[in-house]
Amino acid sequence: MALVELSRLPSHVAIIMDGNGRWALARGLLRPTGHREGSEAVRRTVRACRRLGVRALTLYAFSEQNWLRPPSEVEALMELLREFLVTERDELLENGIKLRTIGRRERLPVRVREVLDRIEAETADLEDMTLTLALSYGGREEIADAARALAVQVAKGELDPARIDEDLFDAVLPSAEVGPVDLLVRTGGEQRISNFLLWASAYAELYFTDRLWPDWSEEDLFAAIESFQARDRRFGRVSSEPSMVSDVLAPEAARRAHA
Repeated sequence: MALVELSRLPSHVAIIMDGNGRWALARGLLRPTGHREGSEAVRRTVRACRRLGVRALTLYAFSEQNWLRPPSEVEALMELLREFLVTERDELLENGIKLRTIGRRERLPVRVREVLDRIEAETADLEDMTLTLALSYGGREEIADAARALAVQVAKGELDPARIDEDLFDAVLPSAEVGPVDLLVRTGGEQRISNFLLWASAYAELYFTDRLWPDWSEEDLFAAIESFQARDRRFGRVSSEPSMVSDVLAPEAARRAHA
């Protein structure tokens, strides 16, 4: 933690939590065991971000494409998600953490949606930090859904097409509600963003690590933030002083994130 400048934290950290299955297989265990260990890494990361003062944390918990995995693994993931939400409810409330979700949540099992609905309602007014879970989520799907919603408004005569710009998209994209991504982390050794937060990550700093997600620690998070703070964020300009992406991009989204 001594490596981190608390005055220059990324406002919005997003993480692609990769490597649960490989972690389990390397130990001769079943893949669901890796996912369970990964949930402990989620707890560590949420707590560390809360202590540091990170305003928003978005976790890629289940992609739209993950539905293609074996049904037994999907069922185990859904049950683990429900269990995580139930056990973490009190800690979210006690630490002022607002829970929200993005993605096509209608595809989630009813038993999961019921718990999500309850905890989202209970934490809706909390302001110390926002934890967003991307569930049944895809970045291209989110943009397509938003474009479709705007097209419907245009067809009904409720929206002038000339008004469609970046700020309007920010207003209709659920992932943009907490502001643009400052730091995007991927664990597990792969170096791609896998359809995650495509709009909000336009100027994100990318950090890739070989660490498998179940092994991710507070020290790994601090190292990622240290790397972020060492970079010169120019946003297309020749040079810049240290600043957050929210100072330059999507001012309305940034205002909402800090309200």
